[in-house]
Amino acid sequence: MILYIAEKPSLARAIAEVLPKPHKKQDGYIELGNGDCVSWCLGHLLEQADPADYNPDFKPWRFEHLPIIPDEWKLKPRSKTRSQLAVLRRLIRQSKQLVHAGDPDREGQLLVDEVINYLGASATKKRTAQRVLISDLNPKAVTAALNSLKLNTDFIPLSTSALARSRADWIYGINLTRAYSIQGRKAGYNGVLSVGRVQTPLLGLVVRRDREIDEFVSRPFYEVQAIVETEAGESFKARWKPSENCQPYQDEEGRVLNRKLAENVIARIKGEPADLVKLTQKRKRENAPLPFSLSALQIEAAKRFGMSAKAVLDTCQALYERHKLLTYPRSDCRYLPEEHHAQAGDVVNAITTNQQKLKEFLPQIKVSRRSSAWNDKKVSAHHAIIPTTRQASLATLNQQESQIYELACRYYLAQFMAPYEYDDTRAELKIAGGEFIATAHQTQVTGWKPLLSSSGVKKSALPPLTEGQSLRSTEGVLDEKNTQPPKYFTDATLLAAMTGISRYVADADIRKVLKETDGLGTEATRAGMIELLFTRNFTQREGKTIRATEIGRALIDCLPDSATIPDMTALWESELGRISQQETSYSHFMQPLTERLHELIAQSAQVIIPDTLKALSPPPKKRSVRRRSSAKKPVGGKRGTAAKGKRSVKAKST
Repeated sequence: MILYIAEKPSLARAIAEVLPKPHKKQDGYIELGNGDCVSWCLGHLLEQADPADYNPDFKPWRFEHLPIIPDEWKLKPRSKTRSQLAVLRRLIRQSKQLVHAGDPDREGQLLVDEVINYLGASATKKRTAQRVLISDLNPKAVTAALNSLKLNTDFIPLSTSALARSRADWIYGINLTRAYSIQGRKAGYNGVLSVGRVQTPLLGLVVRRDREIDEFVSRPFYEVQAIVETEAGESFKARWKPSENCQPYQDEEGRVLNRKLAENVIARIKGEPADLVKLTQKRKRENAPLPFSLSALQIEAAKRFGMSAKAVLDTCQALYERHKLLTYPRSDCRYLPEEHHAQAGDVVNAITTNQQKLKEFLPQIKVSRRSSAWNDKKVSAHHAIIPTTRQASLATLNQQESQIYELACRYYLAQFMAPYEYDDTRAELKIAGGEFIATAHQTQVTGWKPLLSSSGVKKSALPPLTEGQSLRSTEGVLDEKNTQPPKYFTDATLLAAMTGISRYVADADIRKVLKETDGLGTEATRAGMIELLFTRNFTQREGKTIRATEIGRALIDCLPDSATIPDMTALWESELGRISQQETSYSHFMQPLTERLHELIAQSAQVIIPDTLKALSPPPKKRSVRRRSSAKKPVGGKRGTAAKGKRSVKAKST
């Protein structure tokens, strides 16, 4: 019997749908017509054991126990999934062949591998187990994936990478959370001061941005524009470019802070000849943006629709599992396998059938066009999020599902449209010894722009100009502006910060390493981390902005900088990626972490949590009052002896 183990019931049903019929729906699995079975996990069936599972003494939080680092790691069943684990145990024992059908990512690989190992599959079954990678739940795509099975042992490095992440997160989060919560209690704060290798640097980003805004002092600055006129009476504006002599009067971004200097320039250029010293015009082409990764989709949906990262993920999951209109959503890739180009016609047909309003773009779409999105070298376990070939009525979709599906459709169709082309013109002028610049952007071919841009294309033009042409500056215009503080984070900008975390890394060497592999958290976890900060009361929403609470600020102030900046955790992601590529080992990753943990625990012992946190403590949990039994106490004070005896007999009989 072949046993297919899917990550979720929805994936199991999709697999069974293309396998031999008739099907018998059993408790926790589907029996196929040929005797094979398809079963499933319910997400994680197992979880890391608690500290108390290693040693009962670890149940109360005491500083002398830290750091807690298991010698041998343990997993335990989740309380609500024990029955499904029992089903899988029996099926694995009865099977001759296993097929791993976890989601096509690091977490999905480990999730099913852990179950197979925990339930005691034989060495032979583990060695011969096969792996199916399914990113589209439509029957044709599932069949193709089942016809391309790989050995599951090929994915051991990916599973090892996920295992290292899981264990590292456990020892880092458990130990530092206990250490700082214990210190917090000394100051009268009775809540949990949660610390994590992703959540804490993420909170640090928010806290530092808030403080940067709080401490910002606005300053006026000045820009000068010359009104330039041709002999034919046509006029245009040219912006003054301050010379090196003006640097003492400029800020670090080159803005002029001295009003008198700007006024002096205006006085000098009025009525003066303007020499056109250089004129350049280039035809530029802009290709359509690539299809979406999850983070890219979350960022765009936040900008367009104000959706939170979690809402986008949940919506994508529904479009993938329930409606089968999108491919696998937890993807960090924006590229597609080259062989998928053969399906382009079917996908475009499904899109324009489902989304009638997009039919107007069909004359501009050439399915034979192959954009840079199709690139095998850029695709690993999963590819970009794109629409499937399923044709369906969209009446069953809610508003958010409709918005996300249409957005993914538009970005896919854009791959088959002409590039956006425009003429970029730059005129350099000399007026009274000063340098002035005029630019223009003239659209020549709209290409994909109307499909993705609701505001259309920007246009700015200059009159016909030639180098050496006689021009005159009729007057100067002074624009007084004020420097603006950075903006508070929103869902879109915080996600962008997490995916491009190298911009926030201080160390130049680390920043260089992270240029290609940067990322705070993973595609699957970023939305959850943002929500976790709200749950912990470390951040709060004010309109569309995300702000740190007093508790969040106080926690960041107490922690060492290394725990609050993204350098360490971003390097973790880089190292975990190297494990999956077999460029480094599990032990090489874990050993330095455990050594560093001893240092961090020692540092935490010296920390003094501010007394102000006491007033911010969460209210104490209400204890349930147990009602006294009305039964009389038996003589001799041995109440319940008979009941205890019955329980012990029952235990023996089972």
